[in-house]
Amino acid sequence: MTDSAILRPASGPWLTRGPGIRTFNIVTRAIGGRVFLNGITEFSPGAEIPAHFHNCEESVTILEGAGTLELDGEPMELEPFESTWIAAGVRHRFVNRGQGVLTILWIYGSANATRTVVATGVEVGVGDSNDVYTLLGSWPR
Repeated sequence: MTDSAILRPASGPWLTRGPGIRTFNIVTRAIGGRVFLNGITEFSPGAEIPAHFHNCEESVTILEGAGTLELDGEPMELEPFESTWIAAGVRHRFVNRGQGVLTILWIYGSANATRTVVATGVEVGVGDSNDVYTLLGSWPR
């Protein structure tokens, strides 16, 4: 752990989060993040994540492509550079209904962010070693 870092997605590692979904964790507790977490997630065409919620605020910015945010079950279309603010405890998910890759930048307002999948109740720490792998087995399609 250091006091500062340059983090390069081209160098990886990228983690598989489900069919057609991969994530590059940028700032996590593992590198010394103490106040927030962030990362980049890419969705292949048709890829989606299940409804979930967090124990803290989340902001997502669309970097590439177009996607759908389902916020408490209501779909909202998003284009590049549009951003969201999602309060703690609000159920949401992202879906790539486009023909190209959807790339998002996510930021959590706590270094101790958790993700809870609505359908299963499974909760894990965002960026923890079990984050991706625990959810892979529990994400409904």
